[in-house]
Amino acid sequence: MKIAIVGTGYVGLVTATCLAEVVGLELICVDIDDKKIEKLKNGICPIYEPGLEDMLRRNIQKGRLVFTTSLDAVVKDVDVVFSAVGTPPDEDGSADLQYVLDVAKTIGENIEKVTKSTVPVGTANLVRAAIQEQLDKRGVNVNFDVASNPEFLKEGDAINDFMKPDRIVCGVDSPIAEELLTKIYKPFVLNGHPVIFTDIASAEMIKYTANAMLATRISFMNDIANLCEIVGADINMVRKGIGSDTRIGNKFLYAGVGYGGSCFPKDVKALIKTADSYGYSLDVLKSVEKVNDKQKRVLFDKLLKYYDGNLAGKRIALLGLAFKPNTDDMREAPALVLIDLLLKAGCTVLAYDPVAMEESYRRIGNKITYCNDVYETLQDADALLLVTEWTEFRVLDFNKVKSLMNKPVIFDGRNIYDAHEMRSHQIDYFSIGKKNL
Repeated sequence: MKIAIVGTGYVGLVTATCLAEVVGLELICVDIDDKKIEKLKNGICPIYEPGLEDMLRRNIQKGRLVFTTSLDAVVKDVDVVFSAVGTPPDEDGSADLQYVLDVAKTIGENIEKVTKSTVPVGTANLVRAAIQEQLDKRGVNVNFDVASNPEFLKEGDAINDFMKPDRIVCGVDSPIAEELLTKIYKPFVLNGHPVIFTDIASAEMIKYTANAMLATRISFMNDIANLCEIVGADINMVRKGIGSDTRIGNKFLYAGVGYGGSCFPKDVKALIKTADSYGYSLDVLKSVEKVNDKQKRVLFDKLLKYYDGNLAGKRIALLGLAFKPNTDDMREAPALVLIDLLLKAGCTVLAYDPVAMEESYRRIGNKITYCNDVYETLQDADALLLVTEWTEFRVLDFNKVKSLMNKPVIFDGRNIYDAHEMRSHQIDYFSIGKKNL
């Protein structure tokens, strides 16, 4: 069996590499970006994901992974096509299906046998129609199936998620598609977690609903954290108290500076727009989005209050640029919002992130100063803003921190430091959802 995966972004590359590693099939990865394909041919991974580059190189050497820019030539020779191209938010927040439908069109122009394509929410019928339209133009009759196979990969732990999945969801409408997907995923469900087969519409909804639920938990806890500060409660104690309830559980209950990344913001927006297009308003999710937008500026508001509304000329140290640890992804990252607010307020911004500084420079150039380590970032700083909870930020030499800073004050956006320890070092300390000591 030959499999083509169109799109070598985060989902496509992880999927291809893991399938090659475990199933041992020939995977053909397709992308329109010539430079990216050349790097991949040489074993250079375009994204940061722990363990991925070593696995990528191993499977290239074994001949299981090949890369090309020509989907036209590939489609005729493969049994399965996974469409893993991006669905970025359109101007109105809905998913932009341009790239998905372009892939479908190319498939329809070239397929000569059964092809399967995995697609994001709400597009199965559009993809099917786009393929059929091209077949009609060619005057040929080719049986094909479209299946929905949403991914559940956490950035920073994607390989583990793919290799040991909680569940694999497949939306199908034919026995052939079900049989083929069962064969592909059989090695991944030996841990007892099943492949869940549903109708296509339900599969398309599962991924978006899962991300929307997790985003809701985050925004809910951030809202409660802000109330905790007002009434004098401690959000960490609240989290432990409710997390011990088996009906609630303890995942995604941490307060912070809001969610970002490639999935939660985009999927929440897309689900809202899907509902709107059917005349239904998802009011809870609209509030989730509103709370998250507000939360991304919470550290700035605390800093502004601390300096009595005047930040002009202040030298601000930022620790963390990626939206979460163990990735260089800055899509919808809270750090981008903070940087914009700080610069507009007249601040000089110095930043350090273990892996995301190159990505930051690609996005915003030299608007900020990039430093080589934590302590260089803190030199003569008027405040430290902790944005991303990288492991190396958790244990610092706070005597050195205090000696380097012009004004020893920390605004902890991830609640990783201890307020009593900060007070013992005579460092002013502000966190999320806790009364300041």
